[in-house]
Amino acid sequence: MSVARAIAAADASALPSRRDEDWRWSDLRGLIRVVPPASPAFDGAVGEGPFDGVASTVFTVVNGCGPSALTVAPGETRVVALRVIAAPNAGSHISRLAIDIGPGADLTLLESHEGQGADYLADAELTITVGAGARLERIVVASDDASGVGVSRAEVSLAAGARFAQTTLTTGARRQRIETRVAHPGHRATARLDGIYLLDERRHADLTTIVTHAGVGGTTDQLTKGVVDDQARGVFQGRIVVSPGADQTDARMGHHALILSDRAEVDGKPELEIYADDVACAHGNTVGALDDDALFYAGQRGIPEPEARAMLTAAFLAEVVDRIEHQGARDVARAWLDARLGAPS
Repeated sequence: MSVARAIAAADASALPSRRDEDWRWSDLRGLIRVVPPASPAFDGAVGEGPFDGVASTVFTVVNGCGPSALTVAPGETRVVALRVIAAPNAGSHISRLAIDIGPGADLTLLESHEGQGADYLADAELTITVGAGARLERIVVASDDASGVGVSRAEVSLAAGARFAQTTLTTGARRQRIETRVAHPGHRATARLDGIYLLDERRHADLTTIVTHAGVGGTTDQLTKGVVDDQARGVFQGRIVVSPGADQTDARMGHHALILSDRAEVDGKPELEIYADDVACAHGNTVGALDDDALFYAGQRGIPEPEARAMLTAAFLAEVVDRIEHQGARDVARAWLDARLGAPS
């Protein structure tokens, strides 16, 4: 089953459903009975993006129409903003972009998924190749509309000695899935995959990652944190596969979430599949509530409860933001967090 296939054929029965193990918490077939009509071309103004002023180049894809390739020459350094937009008249559409980062190159990709319309079905597919000794830092801000359905999938292939870092920030949607698959070669290559989901009302976000280590001496470090309130639902699915012969792999994964409402839900499924002996691998998964003692002591110091809750939540999530390497992107992420929590900066 495939979202792109369902859109191309206008066939809702081709959408993933809860019968598909990796989609059991993000059922699309049970939600969408009829695929929306194809999105028309859009030539209006799209306004400012979250990374305006940070990137030197901006690629804009609206309703599936826009550039299809981005190449970074060997040894080149670039900071590029990629805006993937569902415009006000959006229906259903597919966006595809191939990114090729040459050996020794350095790309900071500032990616935003922006829902400016309503009731859309958007599928974005990225194919990313990171050359030997090259570096990619990908920061994703997903701001889908509450009525929209947004699915994005990135296939990332690393060469020996490549460095890949990713941070995803999302407020969810009617249904939203952000999936990243990394082909990890080992051989001194490193991967960091981080994420924050901050959900309220009836919003849904699914952060799914699969990292497959195929060679000796690779590193993966993963940290995802989430907060859900009202009737929101957060999903984390992380899988690290250590293939036979991928000895000396060092892979660590953590997922931690706060539930602020009795009606909210978090589904976490961290997995390690290890087929080699000489490895150092670990994962952790915790789901809880804000610390009542911390709230009490904040009240004793005259801090109103809403402000105390915002401060504690911001402190819980700040660790992920602090791991962003690019200063400008880190500042945008901090502003994004403060704006949604109402926390003092």
